[in-house]
Amino acid sequence: MRERHSAQHRRRTREFEAFVAGAGGRLLHAATLLTAEPPDANPRALRLLEAALAQTYARWQRLRGEDPYDRTRQELAACFARTAWRGPRPALPGLPRPRPVTGLLARLTPQERLILVLRLYEGVAEEQTAAMTGLPVDRVRAICTRAIAAMRSTPATPKAAS
Repeated sequence: MRERHSAQHRRRTREFEAFVAGAGGRLLHAATLLTAEPPDANPRALRLLEAALAQTYARWQRLRGEDPYDRTRQELAACFARTAWRGPRPALPGLPRPRPVTGLLARLTPQERLILVLRLYEGVAEEQTAAMTGLPVDRVRAICTRAIAAMRSTPATPKAAS
């Protein structure tokens, strides 16, 4: 009995490691877009991905035909929504101050980033995005349209130092 349990655990771990090896890069890129951090300095994205992967691993045996990438993407979106809606955290004594958001999607709100990444980068349908975010489909469509318009507009030019 113990050997069978150990063998199942090893097989489960190998399957999960193979999944992470194949999907980890794309999921990290999605997390980096969500947090609007630069790709070379993305500690918040790494923490989001770790939390999402931990949730997926905890449910790995119960997926039974469910797409693990889809499950992890849902966990990633949920983790991001829980943390982003709270706003920036104050700096704690002894810890480095959080870096300002400077990535590609920095000018969007967290909600706009979430919907834009799900819809355009991940290719999730409006209905699924609405279900994942708890918003009506029309609202998802409007937020996505607004985010696209914001990204297409020219960024504000920095004022010259006087």
